[in-house]
Amino acid sequence: MELTQVIHMNGGIGETSYANNSWVQRKVISLTKRIREEAITCLYRSTLPRRSIAIADLGCSSGPNTLSVVSDVIKSVEKICQKLNHLSPEYQIFLNDLPGNDFNSIFRSLDSFKEKLRNEMVSGIGPCFFNGVPGSFYGRLFLTKSLDFVHSSYSLHWLSQVPEGIENNKGNICNSSTSPPNVKKAYYEQFQRDFSLFLTCRAEEMNEGGPMVLTLLGRKSNDPSSKEGGYIWELLAMALNDMVVEGIIKEEQLDSFNIPDYAPLPSEVKLEVEKEGSFSINHLETSEVYWNAYDNNCNPHDCELDSSETHTCDAGYNLAKCMRSVIEPMLVIHFGNAIMEDVFRRFQKTISDHMSKEKIKFVNVTVSMTRRS
Repeated sequence: MELTQVIHMNGGIGETSYANNSWVQRKVISLTKRIREEAITCLYRSTLPRRSIAIADLGCSSGPNTLSVVSDVIKSVEKICQKLNHLSPEYQIFLNDLPGNDFNSIFRSLDSFKEKLRNEMVSGIGPCFFNGVPGSFYGRLFLTKSLDFVHSSYSLHWLSQVPEGIENNKGNICNSSTSPPNVKKAYYEQFQRDFSLFLTCRAEEMNEGGPMVLTLLGRKSNDPSSKEGGYIWELLAMALNDMVVEGIIKEEQLDSFNIPDYAPLPSEVKLEVEKEGSFSINHLETSEVYWNAYDNNCNPHDCELDSSETHTCDAGYNLAKCMRSVIEPMLVIHFGNAIMEDVFRRFQKTISDHMSKEKIKFVNVTVSMTRRS
């Protein structure tokens, strides 16, 4: 089956849904808010006055995070309009993800989102027109020169496909510390092809001078299999390998499963932007989020987590649920649904064991760039 039909988060609002377990992604969106505000402010001030702004959020997923970026962008523009005594522009908003995404949940939330936004902006806002855009962002999605601002958070580390020629990555499910050199090379080359294609497609679709802000799960270490990169998937592989030993999963099933995920260095992101040539980089920086939500300078009562995401103080439980909401659809397609509870019970225990011994972080790479003239 094509990956475009398989890669999506758990939909709905259930216990294992992405909507109720996306606290890592929410924290990252909060950490990068300043960069988005700077980008949209520069765009508005450079083309005064504006009658409309077309915004695209790529890899939007579903749940409370989906519209938070849109809300922040609109509020930033409205504040400038009030300060300059300008009329509010009209907003054309495109929400993109792969076809399996839970778009229905997004559409059902739009009325309440608009009402909440109007209540928060007492001076009023311009009309907002929403569009769902199913499809892969590793290809054209929009009309030529139709977008003013493009955003993507925690999506571009997902590759368009599992790299070819990695059949010898046995016992592993990702670019791991025990993967052969050819596997590490194949993952990096797949990232290069995909990210370059992404940039080329967006260059066609964006107006000159338009900003694009991207955040990827990345790393600081030169080792692509470091604990900053895909280490979380190595822990999942441990659980799956135990199930192979116990005869629950066939060895060939595990050996034929690989996750299309690559965590790049900031320098690798910069290199592809410069090689493709359509964008100039304004900011390139990293940020960090601890695996343990309660190490992120917050507690369950005053941080980004809401009550639905803090059923327990077991950090391993919380992180395992977060990762389950991301990877479960792919696992179900390959291994079947019957073993999922067993898989994630083991995964949670493995995560908890490692988190009890050390503090581990996700590293995020954020790049803000402008479409060249």
